[in-house]
Amino acid sequence: MLTELRVRDLAVIADVTLSLTPGLNVLTGETGAGKSMLVDALALLLGERASSDVVRPGAQKTVIEGAFELSSTALSRLLPPFAALGVDVEDGRLVLKREISGEGRSRAWVNGSPTTVGILTQLGALLVDLHGQHETQSLLKSDAQRDMLDLYAAAAVERAAVRDAHARLRELEQREEALLAQRDDVQRKADYLRHVVEEISRAGPRVGETEALDTEAKRLAHADELGRLARELEQALETVNTAGLARAAKLFASLTKLDPSVEPWRTLVDGAFANLEELAQAARDYGAGIEGDPGRLAAVEQRRDALFRLTQKYGPALPDVLATRDRAARELELLDTADLDLRQIAGERASAAADFARACAALSAKRKEGVGRLAEAVNQLLPALGMPGGRFGVTLQPRTAHGAHGGEDVTFDVQLNVGLDARPLAKVASGGELSRLMLALKVVLAEHDAVPTLVFDEVDQGIGGEVGGRVGEALAAVTRAERRQALVITHLPQIAAYARHQLVVAKGARGGVATSDVRAVAGEARTRELARMLGDPDMDSALGHAAELLRKASATSASPADTPSRPGRSPRR
Repeated sequence: MLTELRVRDLAVIADVTLSLTPGLNVLTGETGAGKSMLVDALALLLGERASSDVVRPGAQKTVIEGAFELSSTALSRLLPPFAALGVDVEDGRLVLKREISGEGRSRAWVNGSPTTVGILTQLGALLVDLHGQHETQSLLKSDAQRDMLDLYAAAAVERAAVRDAHARLRELEQREEALLAQRDDVQRKADYLRHVVEEISRAGPRVGETEALDTEAKRLAHADELGRLARELEQALETVNTAGLARAAKLFASLTKLDPSVEPWRTLVDGAFANLEELAQAARDYGAGIEGDPGRLAAVEQRRDALFRLTQKYGPALPDVLATRDRAARELELLDTADLDLRQIAGERASAAADFARACAALSAKRKEGVGRLAEAVNQLLPALGMPGGRFGVTLQPRTAHGAHGGEDVTFDVQLNVGLDARPLAKVASGGELSRLMLALKVVLAEHDAVPTLVFDEVDQGIGGEVGGRVGEALAAVTRAERRQALVITHLPQIAAYARHQLVVAKGARGGVATSDVRAVAGEARTRELARMLGDPDMDSALGHAAELLRKASATSASPADTPSRPGRSPRR
């Protein structure tokens, strides 16, 4: 749950810290004091798009920090999605921070480590259900409506089965589509592929053949010159051997007599004789093997031309030519195997389609069973929430093509007044009505919903008196037993009386700039704030009425209004 929210240099807010508790928290204060700005600050912390005009005049940046403490139950549920986001939770504590510069640039941190605003957005969806004046509220979204129905209908297993069956079916369909396209492509160019295989196979090129032919062609073209050079080399070596080396051997013998230390040179002298003899023999053999052969030269040049044409068409080198042949051969093999593979895939696809249909049917059955119960449960609450003529319903619209979410679309319908037709919720509900409908749904889904913190900004719009008290009672019920937390902005003392923790927002001038501050109230200060909210000019009468509201709320609520609560720890600075 959100234990503390600190906001610095946001519009009319200089530096405000909200300490929040489990259960129902309310923000009260005069109109325009800045209550909704605090909800906007929370939305910014949870990833809402920001602009430079949010920065307080004279400040360089807006800084928002929030500390969340998670119970062991919540932590066990949230650890997998946190891990997927790369977020480590320290001792069940999560501290988020966001800075917005005067140029509109944002920076973000989680537990002191830099992160992205996108990660804040995903974390926010797990931690807070925010219903503010400027939000595109989740209740209007088709996906959210479907998720709520499935949550109430306890259809998690069926949803997972549909998702997995759809993924398997889609994978087989994609394999089939790809194989059909590949087969058709091969059929269109089969003649060309056969020509490629036949042409290259008929030529029979070998890796390294081009280089060998180049060497042989050069040797055949210069046979006479090569023979002459080999003979002259042999003669030169024989001259060196008989004259120079013989004299070198005598000189070395004389040298060793006078200086025995040069004896190790003998290996070099002997090696010189051996090397010259070996080189001379090699030149002799090479010259004997050189023979001009015009016929062979013509054959070599013809082969070189054939290989050159292959590399020009399929190259640039012979390994590429051979790879082209093998690739064309494999594609042709597809024509022989595709029909068999397609029949096998078709069988698997039919089986997967049957599995998917069964999974969709099971999910549809769960949804149909849950529709009536959900509508009945919500409709029982609407009169007490200031909507006596309202009727809530759920429509299941079958899809022409089943998808990963099942065989039907889910739409929440509402009839706001007697005699009017029911219409989709997204088209008819105002902000206050939408907040109260969401509140009714949250009460009904309290045993199933996993988001720990709820925020309402307009829940009291258009209501008052006894209905306000029933709304307060419903809010207290949603957060009962400290399993959930709600933060509500309200002008109604009948709602505020049910709060476990009340914060008052006031605005005044500071340094010539409008500035909002927040303080927690309890005891007599809280009674006086409720009296102010009643608007009775007779303060004594208002104080008595406020005290009565608190007594009534304490008597009817399972979580008494002034029960001491554990203070939250401050976010790390």
